[in-house]
Amino acid sequence: MDKKTTNMESTNNKLIAEFMGYKVFSKGTKCYSPKYDEGLEPMKFHKSWDWLMPVAEKCLTTGDRQHFVINDALLTCNIEEVYNAVVEFIKQYNDEKQ
Repeated sequence: MDKKTTNMESTNNKLIAEFMGYKVFSKGTKCYSPKYDEGLEPMKFHKSWDWLMPVAEKCLTTGDRQHFVINDALLTCNIEEVYNAVVEFIKQYNDEKQ
């Protein structure tokens, strides 16, 4: 894990990876998914649009009425805001499913 990744980012990245159906390894710092099939990679949801946009798309297609928060965040073109909106969406989504 890179030094700039905080424990909170690691926890949130694990949450996102599980939402996406990815397998998470090594205490939540690396994941394997069908998209990233070259092997284990450090999770980059917090700093890579390539990693984050498929998550935002999945959130927007859940049919949940709360996706407007993600829409608003996407309009900012700020990865940190979109990341935070996605994390909050997934937390609410998981709470409602229980």
